[in-house]
Amino acid sequence: MTFEELFQRTVHLEVFARTDPGLQRSQNQDRFLVADLGGDRGETPTLLEGGDESPEGGRLAEITLGSKGGVLLVADGMGGAAAGALASALAVRCAFDVLEREWRTERNPVPKRFARVLVTALEEASRVIHASAEENQELRGMGTTATAVGILDGFLYAGQVGDSRAYLVREGEAHQLTRDQSVVQSLMEAGTLSEEEAEQSPHGNLILQALGTSPEVEVDLTYQQIRRGDVVLLCSDGLSGLVRRPEIAQVIETSPGLRAAGDRLVDLANERGGPDNITVVLARADGEGLKEPALGDVVTRTVWELGES
Repeated sequence: MTFEELFQRTVHLEVFARTDPGLQRSQNQDRFLVADLGGDRGETPTLLEGGDESPEGGRLAEITLGSKGGVLLVADGMGGAAAGALASALAVRCAFDVLEREWRTERNPVPKRFARVLVTALEEASRVIHASAEENQELRGMGTTATAVGILDGFLYAGQVGDSRAYLVREGEAHQLTRDQSVVQSLMEAGTLSEEEAEQSPHGNLILQALGTSPEVEVDLTYQQIRRGDVVLLCSDGLSGLVRRPEIAQVIETSPGLRAAGDRLVDLANERGGPDNITVVLARADGEGLKEPALGDVVTRTVWELGES
């Protein structure tokens, strides 16, 4: 492939990432990761990583993705202050290590292989976290949610364990790409709980699986084509539990930039009590590698079973 052909496939991301402890927690157990996974230009990859030590005000970056794409990840730890923070930190570090080891050196960077490595990264993170807990009695029961979005050649691939969410905002409307792996979501799907009742349910924070609570997890994998101007949002439930989907779209649509949008979303969660840590990762997509939004475009949660041909 010529340099000119590669340039025509270029995808640019403007990214803003911020994590906030909220108003009722003494420690931030959330972590985020934003990484350019490298490619053909020989440039130093962009890597943003944050948690309790993150600078106030968040991190802003411009990224031009190469042939290996990029990844966004949010993890929300649980199991006690020290254990929860450790679990989410391990998830971020282990997932990135797998992507570095198995994807950056990949000579055939095709979508199915990319998706497989993304899933493997979360599966291996679960095994590492579980093994760490087994070795230390004080860490027993620790775990973390993890939602990772990989972007490659005009598509995004979302891998999820737990209830941290991924949204895609296009032309003023926010679409939820992930499905909460939670007790409340299961009750809603069974028709025994309405959306209004779900918002008030005392079981809202009960999730069905997390990285590390067992060595094996089932990663929910979905995919979606992205367009120029699309904004991808990853967030922990400290945001999604308090700020509704239409509000998310309105904030992103009316804010003068991603930093302003991210700050406003965090502020909204805190204005409503800030009971949990709040993490937002926003990425606006542009570049010659993406098509313009078109009439009839559909944004939906499309599950990808990697066992399929």
